[in-house]
Amino acid sequence: MFIGHYAASFALKSCNKNASLGFLFIAVQFVDILFFPLTLLGIEHFRLIENFTEATHFSLDFMPYSHSLVATFFWGAATFTFVFFALFKHHQLRLKLAMVFAIAVISHWFFDLLVHTPDLPLITDNSLKVGFGLWNNDVLTYILESVILIAGLYLYMRSSTGVTKIAKYGMPVFIVVLLGINIINIFGPLSPQDNETTTAVSAVVAYFAFALIAWFLDRNRVSNS
Repeated sequence: MFIGHYAASFALKSCNKNASLGFLFIAVQFVDILFFPLTLLGIEHFRLIENFTEATHFSLDFMPYSHSLVATFFWGAATFTFVFFALFKHHQLRLKLAMVFAIAVISHWFFDLLVHTPDLPLITDNSLKVGFGLWNNDVLTYILESVILIAGLYLYMRSSTGVTKIAKYGMPVFIVVLLGINIINIFGPLSPQDNETTTAVSAVVAYFAFALIAWFLDRNRVSNS
């Protein structure tokens, strides 16, 4: 799953106005942000195979340290600890913030479970793998990601009000752009210039760029509660 993960960011932001939407964008993609550098280091591994499934060119061969269920809960616990004891140690609501960010990290695995082929490890020895396989149908994959992202956006827009025109209309426009990017991501062909290295680097850059845009668009919105 790609843009569908951001639905969790919007939903969690609507539940906790003190959580930064930009950081939530990073949190929900944290295990992917970890995965791609690990592939560059040769610790985890994926291959680009055109039309590996209808919805993706990724053959995800080895990713137990970023994407296993056990590892995901570990990274969620590490995020909770960091937010609670370091990032917001003087914040009165640090417990709620730590829980929100931990849930954001952990949500990634359960969203991935819906679409991945059986390549998601349960434990770090990479033996037991699961996945419901929606990636085998590109149209249903696109519809699912679009529906949950728009639902998350609805919760977010209902919970806050923009004080500038950019704050009022920028986020829906951004989501339309993401939906367009996902059309290329799901239905587009594999480019001859694409390889594992360029894909890993461009993915991480995109994750941080999207997070920066989300932060910018969110900063002039105020909570309705």
